[in-house]
Amino acid sequence: MGAQTVSAPDAYRFKPVGVVRSCFEEKFGIPRQPGLVPEARAFLQLHPPYDRAEAFAGLEAFSHVWLIFVFHGIDSGPRGLTVRPPRLGGNRRVGVFATRSMFRPNPIGLSVVRLDGIERGSDGVRLRLAGVDLLDGTPVLDIKPYLPYADSLPEAQAGYADNAPERLLDVAFADSVERMLDSRADGAELRRLIESVLGLDPRPAYRSGDGSGDPRIYGVRLQGVDVRWRVDGRKALVVELREARD
Repeated sequence: MGAQTVSAPDAYRFKPVGVVRSCFEEKFGIPRQPGLVPEARAFLQLHPPYDRAEAFAGLEAFSHVWLIFVFHGIDSGPRGLTVRPPRLGGNRRVGVFATRSMFRPNPIGLSVVRLDGIERGSDGVRLRLAGVDLLDGTPVLDIKPYLPYADSLPEAQAGYADNAPERLLDVAFADSVERMLDSRADGAELRRLIESVLGLDPRPAYRSGDGSGDPRIYGVRLQGVDVRWRVDGRKALVVELREARD
C-alpha cells in the first residue's frame, strides 16, 4: 500500500492568547533585538481562557520566556527575497531568511524576554516582562519557557551579527529635562530607559553612527512620554519631554 499524503490547508488561523502592553508606543526607537534595553518593560495581558492561574503553574521557576507574536504594526505580505539589515548599514542586501527583519513571508516574530513576575488579579493573569523589543498592542500567539541547555548554544556562529551592537551615542539631558525627571516619581526609571534606547542610536541606518552634525530634532514616545532629542557628533541631547497626547 502506497504512502498517503495529507494536504495542508492553504492558510492557518491562529487566535492570540494575549496582548502586550509595552513602553514602546510607536515603532521608532524600539531596539532591534530583545535584551538590548533591559529597562524596556511591558505586561502581557492574557485573554480567556488562558488568563487563569493554572495555565502558568510552574512558570514562575523560569527566568525567561519565548514569545511568538504577530508583527501587527506593519503592512502584511512579503516585500521580496532580500532585505537591507541595519547591522550592515542598510547598504547591503542579504536573503530574507538570513535576517530577523520584520518583513517576513508571514508576519510572525520570536522574542526571548525576561520574566519578572506573574500577577493574578480581578482581571485575570498578566506576565510582567523586561528587555522587550515589542510594540504596544502586539498580539502574542504562544508562550514557551526558555531552556538554557537547549536554547543557549555558545559554539553557534552568527555571521554578520556575531556581537551585540555597540552603544553609539552618549546621552545628556538639558537642564529643563533634568528638572522634569527629578520631579517625576518614575524619573529615575524613565531616565535609564531613555539612556538605553537613545544610546543605541535608533535613527535610520544611513544616519546611525554618523559622527557629523545632524540638525534634525527627533521624537520617540517612551513610557507615555514624548522625548525630543538631537544628535551632535557622538552625543544625543534630550531637549524636551512632553506628556504624550493621542
